Amino acid sequence: MSRIGKQPITVPAGVTVSVDTNNLVVVEGKLGKLEQKISKLIKVEVNNNIVTLTTVNASKEANSMHGLYRTLIQNMVTGVTEGYSKTLIINGVGYKAFDKGDHIQLNIGFSHPVEVRPVEGIKLSCPSVTEVKVEGASKELVGQVAANIRAIKPVEPYHAYGIRYSDEVVIRKEGKTAGKK
Repeated sequence: MSRIGKQPITVPAGVTVSVDTNNLVVVEGKLGKLEQKISKLIKVEVNNNIVTLTTVNASKEANSMHGLYRTLIQNMVTGVTEGYSKTLIINGVGYKAFDKGDHIQLNIGFSHPVEVRPVEGIKLSCPSVTEVKVEGASKELVGQVAANIRAIKPVEPYHAYGIRYSDEVVIRKEGKTAGKK
């Protein structure tokens, strides 16, 4: 059994967790509703605002999924109560981001502005002209949207121009040495 999978999940007030006969876990809270299909090898029980997961048998496959599904359900509970966010930093001469109502516009060195439209359940905002904030209830979806935005213009290693995560460390390369000897 997984050490992580054995830990119970405490469900805070205002959040409801339900499991149907097809092992579909539905978590609802103030920030939305999230669903996750759980393997038949894992049994999910909800009693008195505590969610516990157990394996149906002691197979290697069931043991490997035990901690995974416990963490996914914990992330869903956290997502509908607090939410998740990622901040992206835009660095470069003339590189800017703008709020355009339902989407954001990036001017990042291309011959045209790049428009990024949010997916359902995701909120995009620009606190400043060099920052883009991605917020939502689903940790997976927030991370994927942030990765898609970052992939538009990855950071280059010489001047660190491009889009990077706020906590990302960019290792800079040394340029050519000046002059001949």
